[in-house]
Amino acid sequence: MCMASDALRRGAPFRVWLILIAAALVGPCVSAPDAAERRTSRPDHQDWHVVSVASLLPAAACKAPKASASNSSALNVVHRQGPCSPLQARGAPPPHAELLNDDQARVDSIHRKIAAAASPVLDQARGKKGVTLPAQRGISLGTGNYVVSMGLGTPARDMTVVFDTGSDLSWVQCTPCSDCYEQKDPLFDPARSSTYSAVPCASPECQGLDSRSCSRDKKCRYEVVYGDQSQTDGALARDTLTLTQSDVLPGFVFGCGEQDTGLFGRADGLVGLGREKVSLSSQAASKYGAGFSYCLPSSPSAAGYLSLGGPAPANARFTAMETRHDSPSFYYVRLVGVKVAGRTVRVSPIVFSAAGTVIDSGTVITRLPPRVYAALRSAFARSMGRYGYKRAPALSILDTCYDFTGHTTVRIPSVALVFAGGAAVGLDFSGVLYVAKVSQACLAFAPNGDGADAGIIGNTQQKTLAVVYDVARQKIGFGANGCS
Repeated sequence: MCMASDALRRGAPFRVWLILIAAALVGPCVSAPDAAERRTSRPDHQDWHVVSVASLLPAAACKAPKASASNSSALNVVHRQGPCSPLQARGAPPPHAELLNDDQARVDSIHRKIAAAASPVLDQARGKKGVTLPAQRGISLGTGNYVVSMGLGTPARDMTVVFDTGSDLSWVQCTPCSDCYEQKDPLFDPARSSTYSAVPCASPECQGLDSRSCSRDKKCRYEVVYGDQSQTDGALARDTLTLTQSDVLPGFVFGCGEQDTGLFGRADGLVGLGREKVSLSSQAASKYGAGFSYCLPSSPSAAGYLSLGGPAPANARFTAMETRHDSPSFYYVRLVGVKVAGRTVRVSPIVFSAAGTVIDSGTVITRLPPRVYAALRSAFARSMGRYGYKRAPALSILDTCYDFTGHTTVRIPSVALVFAGGAAVGLDFSGVLYVAKVSQACLAFAPNGDGADAGIIGNTQQKTLAVVYDVARQKIGFGANGCS
């Protein structure tokens, strides 16, 4: 009856209206997408994505990286397991279920870290004295999915490291190493760098670490234990960090790992972009300004960027960066709503604000409060039901999956995240579905196990967005088409 209804609205003659009714009785009415809709549409302008099924899976070869950021410090960002990665993973990548299970381990680590940090603050607020710090205060989050390459030392040695907004201390594996995991590149040798120096125990950088000790010669030692029981242990040091050939950061404080175990994916180490003073972004603030931005590519076969400082894109929509004294390292925003196919999902705002929302580059799948996720899933499934797509089995933590076998194109409802201040951020198609294979494409969201746990905006939902961390002005922005 769609065409008949349109005819009535246009005031068509009664005879034409009867013909259209007869045509509607012959078969169901499904409007054909126009030329703009045949491309992957921008969800802030369109309520639906229309996508070729052939484009759902990443290409086997790397697409040429594009210089997308104007700042000279911009580094290429690639997925560590994709064809663009300099790590050149051997054999097939890990199964999707394994990656998603690891993602849950990271989320659990974030929630434990928040709870552990909150305990002393809550006890102090309640007037308790003699509070004992948590026994595992040094536990961090585990490695992320995206890597950058930068130079360390003089002369500079190229290092490929995971970048992580949920970690503060940067580190690489160093020689001599008593227990190191296998990495692609040779270990960093401090003896071959003319600008390397150890950090004394009495220094502010050492005193600010979560877990530290002193060597016999009064040099600072660090230890970080990750949520998946990976760990790094070594000397805190300074050296020159080279971002590009003409852009260096002297005296960069980092960890020189001598005992490192775990699943770091052959990366040379990690670069932390958290809010503490020892993170790369904090150390570089005096030169580039307090803040950074990045864009994560839509596919493992493409490249994005990481940039320190620099201007925000003109189309960026900003929301306030919330400060949480119980979790000073994380970047918090206030999520207040979700839209599916242009319509707001009905959930009380109180449900969103219970524990706050962290934006994290290392978590893959966005976690929502259980009631919010249930409403999102219901609205999404109802919209997908209009086209009769076959349901597929659940995939690990993802419970709403579809089989697109036999389809040439698919129509997927848009999803937008609404933040405090009115910033509505439409997600790219790659941020709506997690596609393991054509026969198993899943809604890329999952519920927290407890409504009191913090929500997390994962990197799948951040794909193709220019994500701007304006620390100086205490706000976070999102710009569409950030990688292009």
